[in-house]
Amino acid sequence: MYVPPHFAENRPEALFDLVEKNPLGILVTNGKAGLDANHLPFELNRSEGEHGTLHSHVARANPVWQDVSTGDEVLVVFRAADAYIAPNWYPSKREFKKQVPTWNYLVVHAHGRVTIRDDERYVRGLVARLTRTHEAAQADPWKMTDSPKDYIDMMLKAIVGVEIEITRLTGKFKLSQNREARDILEAGEMLQKQGDELISSSMIAFGTEKARQS
Repeated sequence: MYVPPHFAENRPEALFDLVEKNPLGILVTNGKAGLDANHLPFELNRSEGEHGTLHSHVARANPVWQDVSTGDEVLVVFRAADAYIAPNWYPSKREFKKQVPTWNYLVVHAHGRVTIRDDERYVRGLVARLTRTHEAAQADPWKMTDSPKDYIDMMLKAIVGVEIEITRLTGKFKLSQNREARDILEAGEMLQKQGDELISSSMIAFGTEKARQS
């Protein structure tokens, strides 16, 4: 991923936060069958390994777990949000006519080495943790014990675990940081009026800080 210095996000905490808040990642592999991409829910363990570890699972019927081998390099892409930015939102465009459209976004790329975990104990623990995390906000959280044991056992046999030791994290938070503070602020406010929350609030926060420092 091309990352100009002004769009680079290098703080591990910010990168981990984005992954945890947007856990549906795109697993990109280049196995025996060539390039492939799978959309999977991931659990991040920040303290495992030097840069953290990702845990997920795939359907046993999905060929990806046999197409790659333990130790292969893989990439997982996590995206938080994106937004189109119109040139007319920039005050400087109205003065100088020198602006073009762009697209802002928040993404993290996690590079790592995969381990295939065809292990019932591993997938049972992973599914239990994912369930607790994502059911926590429900009024009546579902638990694995809500279903018959033989049914859960059957479902667990139908999936295979995927563990990825992260070797490198790359963050790109593109928020018009290369523009004047007034351009960042007004574009962020226009997004806010359109109902965008994440990109707009991030732009307004950055634009406010840039204006304060100028």
